[in-house]
Amino acid sequence: MTTHADVFISATELARRLDAGEPTTILDVRWQLGAPDGRAAYADAHLPGAVYVSLDDELSDHGVAGRGRHPLPSGAQLQEAARRWGVRRGTPVVVYDDWNRAGSARAWWVLRAAGVADVHILDGGLAAWRAAGGALEAGAVTPVPGDIVVEHDDLYAGAMPTLSADEAAGHPNLLDARAPERFRGEVEPVDPVAGHIPGAHNLPSTAVLTADGTVLSPDELAALGWSFGGSDQVGVYCGSGVTAAVLVAALAAAGVDAALFPGSWSQWGAETDRPVATGD
Repeated sequence: MTTHADVFISATELARRLDAGEPTTILDVRWQLGAPDGRAAYADAHLPGAVYVSLDDELSDHGVAGRGRHPLPSGAQLQEAARRWGVRRGTPVVVYDDWNRAGSARAWWVLRAAGVADVHILDGGLAAWRAAGGALEAGAVTPVPGDIVVEHDDLYAGAMPTLSADEAAGHPNLLDARAPERFRGEVEPVDPVAGHIPGAHNLPSTAVLTADGTVLSPDELAALGWSFGGSDQVGVYCGSGVTAAVLVAALAAAGVDAALFPGSWSQWGAETDRPVATGD
């Protein structure tokens, strides 16, 4: 069974690894819905040796039609990018961000779906590293090219479970990771249709994080009442498959395997024959 230590790494443990000279590839995946390009913030200050990864350009393939706002890249695309980031076979990867674990969870999910097993999310992100007194560097890092071999070319059928739109329809245990007002259909700042998939329940991705941005313990997560219905399977979606990965990671840390609907609401709402629910 997957544990917290299989998914997340603390700032103190990462600092210990670096101080001990243990080989570790660090990826900076800063991304926000309203500010998707984190290059400037990365160049200003980042973890030692960290390489910037663009969620929009390298963890998505916008040439794919009908799969929502952030379609998954192919394995071949990801392998080329990951080698550029310096990802190497047998070397652990740590991913981090500075906003609600969205960017790092996306990178974690994509790499895991591609068959890269040793990937960890920095618990608490950049803020936790700063709070622990971790060193920071400025400027870009150009690593030695990596040699990683991606095992799965189609990440929709890769090493991580996924749901299609048809499988999400009527799913007995479906979680919507968006903010409550978007779930209820009161506002929709990005997609053309407001509301949620009928039968889904709202569990915002931010609800699985503490005030300092670290993930809840398994007991705290269970207290949220995320499990309902008669099926052990959990499905998760959000706006475009990014923040839903935060729920997938948190559930994985609690020993629960959750399936991601990668196209999420941006795909569902674009398919005009799909039903839409509003309210609680």
